[in-house]
Amino acid sequence: MAKPNPLQEQLLKAGLAKKSKVAEVAREQQKARLGKAPSDSAEIQREAERARLEKVERDRALEAERKARARTAELAAQARQIIQDKKLPRTGESEYRFPADGAIRTVLVDDDQRKRLAAGTVVIVRAGDRYELLPRAAGEKVRERDASLVVLDHGQASDPDPTSSEDDAYYAQFKVPDDLIW
Repeated sequence: MAKPNPLQEQLLKAGLAKKSKVAEVAREQQKARLGKAPSDSAEIQREAERARLEKVERDRALEAERKARARTAELAAQARQIIQDKKLPRTGESEYRFPADGAIRTVLVDDDQRKRLAAGTVVIVRAGDRYELLPRAAGEKVRERDASLVVLDHGQASDPDPTSSEDDAYYAQFKVPDDLIW
């Protein structure tokens, strides 16, 4: 039998409660305490499991983000390596101007490179703070890895503009000099 509390002892001494009734109440109190403890521990276990699952999910998301950053850095490094390996030597003294970053930029090219740029067989790519000339095949490889590095590509199919065909038909009547360089 569980030890009765001081109030129960006083009731027994005064003759106001029976010993069997006090023992029964003490057993019920003991069961309530013991019965409650497992439910608390079960609740604690559920909470711990939920916290563990949240941590696993958070770790999984962080790992996916880290892998994505690593993949982006790897692709950027590959693009830089392609530019470094495949860039064309610039031997010309003629300036070729093109729009980039909201400004007109200039690279020095020779006549052959100018014709190849106009035909789309050579592209201009950004290499850090410089601009380099690449053959079209190398330019496509760079575009696959980081499209923002390709600055100028005349061989790239542009969006069909319905007004451009009308403009082309109108301007076809004007002869453009062959030696016009802007």
